[in-house]
Amino acid sequence: MKRRQVVCQIQKSTVGPHRASERQSLAKIYVGGLVPGRLVLIVDDNPIVRQALCELFTREGDFNVCGEAENGREAVERAQELQPALIVTDLSMPVLNGLEEARVLKKLMPTVPVIVFTAHSDPFVEKEAAAAGVSAVVSKSQAVTVLVRTARSLLGQIAA
Repeated sequence: MKRRQVVCQIQKSTVGPHRASERQSLAKIYVGGLVPGRLVLIVDDNPIVRQALCELFTREGDFNVCGEAENGREAVERAQELQPALIVTDLSMPVLNGLEEARVLKKLMPTVPVIVFTAHSDPFVEKEAAAAGVSAVVSKSQAVTVLVRTARSLLGQIAA
């Protein structure tokens, strides 16, 4: 990512209560010299889940949370604005659910992997998710290490 792109992203992230943390994260990426190839957008309508996922990915040294969204429509807007390397989204959300969000994102950003992190994991959901362009489905009942391992695997496939 070029310096100007990072600066533009920092400047664009100026509205709303969680935008300041996004600016700090992006500034840290540029100033700290980190490779911003592991920017993650977190999407869930439950603020507690969003916060937990942000903390999880922030604790991992090779990820930086670049933003949050509470529904699929907001996720599409934030993804276009922030250009994340990975999107972790819930399935069941108001306004635009995770599958509808994934369909839109795959048209706009076909190389960005989308992980659906859901409580509704079954073969039918997995089939529908694959048809929508979702890269992986991880159940919320699984250990969070599965989510992190899946994220690393998907990003590793892109880098290879």
